[in-house]
Amino acid sequence: MSFVQVHPDSDFSLQNLPYGIFSRNAHEEPRVGVAIGEYILDLSMIADAGFFGGELAHHSRVFHQKTLNEFMALGRPAWREARAIVMKLLSENEPALRDNAELRYKAFHPISESILYLPAQIGDYTDFYSSKEHASNIGTMWRGKDNALMPNWLHLPIGYHGRSSSIVISNTPVRRPWGQTKPNEADPPGHVSCRVLDYELETAFFVGPGNELGDPIDINDAENHIFGMVLLNDWSARDIQKWEYQPLGPFNGKNFATTISPWVVTLEALEPFRCKQPQQEPEPLAYLQDKKEGSFDIQLKVSVQSEKSLKPQTVCNTNFKHLYWTMRQQLVHHTSGGCNVRPGDLLASGTISGPSSDSVGSLTEKTWGGRDSWKIEESGEERKYLQDGDSVILEGHCQGEGYRVGFGKCAGKVIPAHPKK
Repeated sequence: MSFVQVHPDSDFSLQNLPYGIFSRNAHEEPRVGVAIGEYILDLSMIADAGFFGGELAHHSRVFHQKTLNEFMALGRPAWREARAIVMKLLSENEPALRDNAELRYKAFHPISESILYLPAQIGDYTDFYSSKEHASNIGTMWRGKDNALMPNWLHLPIGYHGRSSSIVISNTPVRRPWGQTKPNEADPPGHVSCRVLDYELETAFFVGPGNELGDPIDINDAENHIFGMVLLNDWSARDIQKWEYQPLGPFNGKNFATTISPWVVTLEALEPFRCKQPQQEPEPLAYLQDKKEGSFDIQLKVSVQSEKSLKPQTVCNTNFKHLYWTMRQQLVHHTSGGCNVRPGDLLASGTISGPSSDSVGSLTEKTWGGRDSWKIEESGEERKYLQDGDSVILEGHCQGEGYRVGFGKCAGKVIPAHPKK
C-alpha cells in the first residue's frame, strides 16, 4: 500500500508506477514523472533531493529531460533500480517522503491539472499485423474464407513502417483526412475527404537500448530492449487505404494521425500478469521460436461517444493475450536482417481482435466492411464508421487482487476535414 490514497479501480496503483512526461503549465519545462493514484510524482524533484543513489546517481539528470529517451537507453538494471526506489518512497511505511511536507508539496501534482506530452522523441515507428483473428476477418472480407490468411502470415510477423511525425498524445483532435479514392470500378478516382474513417485498437512498445546496424537482436535477449507499453489507436481511412495500398501497403490512409496514451507501463509492472501466447502452428523458424511465456493478460476496451450522447458506449471488449505474434518476436524479426532500432522507437501490435463478435478491434470488422450498422443506444444514432464529432476512447488494464495496473485513456475526437483548397 502507498501513503498516497489510491482507489482500487485506479489504473495507477503502487504496483504500476508508469512513466510519463508532464508540466504543471505551458510555461514550465516538461520533465519525467510517475503516476500514482490521481497524482504525478515529479522525479526531477526526487532526483534533486538525492534519493537516486547507486548507478542512477550518475544519471539522475535523465529525470529532468523533456523525453524518456535517455532513461530508456540506460537499460533494465537502471529501470529496476529506479522502480524499486520510487516504490519504496511511496510505500505507506516509508517516512522519507511521507513525512517531508515541503518536498511532498513540490513533488506531487494532480494529473487533472497537468499537461501531458508524448513520452519519447519517436525516431521510427513500425506497425505490425499480429492478431490472427483480425487478419482472418480482414482476409475473409477481401479474399474469401479459403484464402483469408496470406501464405506468409503464419511464418513471420507482418509489419510496415509508419509515420512517426503524426503520432499524437491522447486527447489531441484528429482531423478527417483528404485522399484519393475510387469507390466504383466504373468511375475514375477522385480526391475527396475520407468517408470511411475507422479506429484500430492496438498496443505498442517503446524500445530501450538499441542494437548496432547489422547486429540482430536474439529472441532470448529481446525483453532487455523493451522499455514498456502504451495504448495506440491506428486511425484508418479505409476508402483511401483500399485504393492506394496495392502493391506497397499503407500510405496516406494511415499517416494522418496515430494516437497513443501518455503513460508508459513497464514490463516489471506487467510481470504478474504474464501468460502463454496462442499456440503457433506451424512452428516458427529457429530465430523466432519463443519458448517462454510471451504475452500478458491485459483487458482492453473501446468506447465511442457521439456529440449527441452524454457518455461513451462500449463497442469492444478484448484482450492482449489473443495476439498470435509476441512483442519479442516482433522485435527480433524487425532486426533479423540487421536493421538497427534506437531508444524511443515505437513498435505497434496491429489491431487486437478476439474470437467473438463483441471482441473485434475495428469498425471494419464490427460492420463487416460496412455491410452492417451498429447503434449508439443512448441517442439512437446508427453508425457504420466514425462521423465528425465522435470521440474514441481506448482503455486497458490488468486486474490484480485489490489493485490494477492500467494505462489510462487513449482518446481522440474526430473533427471535420479542412475545406478543399
